[in-house]
Amino acid sequence: MQTVNEILTKLETADNSTKNELENILVNFGTSAVPQLVDQLQVVRGIKRGVVAMTLIRIGNASVKYLKKAAEDNKDFEWVAEYLIREIQGSKAA
Repeated sequence: MQTVNEILTKLETADNSTKNELENILVNFGTSAVPQLVDQLQVVRGIKRGVVAMTLIRIGNASVKYLKKAAEDNKDFEWVAEYLIREIQGSKAA
């Protein structure tokens, strides 16, 4: 089984189809991957950041408490966390 970091490394050279497959793999990790994904979201950039953010949104409510904690610990990350939390809670209500 691949790790979160191995999948993120593969994103560096992924085409759109592969990117979507890798995102699905991350989503399938489910809640167990959320702490690591939130940590990675604070350091990765570009395509990796977008995939990690979408993965957290797709995983849903399990991401919220980790995003809130990260926002408390890292004020520069606060707006990102708040945005993702709104997306998660908004998509749940839809």
